Amino acid sequence: MKRREFIKLVGGATMWPLAARAQNRPMRRIGLLSGGAAGDLGIAAGVAAFNAALDELGWIEGRNVQIDYRFAAADVERMHAMAKELVALQPDVIVAQTTPSVAALQRQTSTIPIVFVFVSDPVGGGFVASLARPGGNITGFINIEASLGGKWIEILKDIAPRVARAALMFNPETAPYFAFYQQTFEAAARSNGIEPIAAPVRSAVDIEHAFESLVGRPDTGLVLMPDIFMTTRDYLDLINSLAERHRVPTIYPYRFMVAAGGLISYGNDAIDLWRRVPTYVDRILKGAKPADLPVQLPTKFEMTINLKTAKALGFNIPATMLGRADEVIE
Repeated sequence: MKRREFIKLVGGATMWPLAARAQNRPMRRIGLLSGGAAGDLGIAAGVAAFNAALDELGWIEGRNVQIDYRFAAADVERMHAMAKELVALQPDVIVAQTTPSVAALQRQTSTIPIVFVFVSDPVGGGFVASLARPGGNITGFINIEASLGGKWIEILKDIAPRVARAALMFNPETAPYFAFYQQTFEAAARSNGIEPIAAPVRSAVDIEHAFESLVGRPDTGLVLMPDIFMTTRDYLDLINSLAERHRVPTIYPYRFMVAAGGLISYGNDAIDLWRRVPTYVDRILKGAKPADLPVQLPTKFEMTINLKTAKALGFNIPATMLGRADEVIE
């Protein structure tokens, strides 16, 4: 046998076990617990962006990674049940969307890495010791800063100069962090001569009653807190229809809510946030510890205006505001 052929044969024999071991390597496993419903606009688009970003990093679902999805549809009890299910599967890492989802998972495990997204106050929620040094098995990406309460009041004042009262709507069950936003919202409202109103809701009936109360007090505007309950399709559709029927100027936290018929949104780019999550998932799958990965702040913010809705509500959007908008839906 010629020397060159011998070397190729030996080399191939040496490499074959390595290739075989690579092919037989266990598939990595990711759990994903969403506080929303699979069919919600924000959830469907977000999960698609998450998966696309994972692909770009080389993690292909069905090839080298398995993803177990759970969608709780804004039901906190379901979040707890689903958190238990996911932890029992012993994934390598779990992605948790919304504060109550993280809280549910935290009760089930202190060892499986958790990467959160759309959590407002991870320190106040007891998920991390600090943003710079999380210190445990949890880290992730904050969605919106509390200071935006002032921006929402400013926008409300721009589109409805005569506004005298501003209500902040949230569900205490799915937004236990409501005080995080309420304090800055109330301070900004009072500094603008506006009376702040808390509008906690837990059901469709509560939402209808809240609007009846707003209608009974002229010159009242509404701001929706970043809250998975508000973004769930059925409740969002109800809020949009009631806002139009009663001509209540309403400010939303996310673009997709305006695309669904809302008036104006200002907040972080939700899709961008979903795209960033796989960077931490990738690092954890490669050996990084959540304790060493600092919590990330949002980097992209956007304003979206729906002119069709503005016309239906009878509001004229100032040209200066249209010029500042990232997107105008006509």
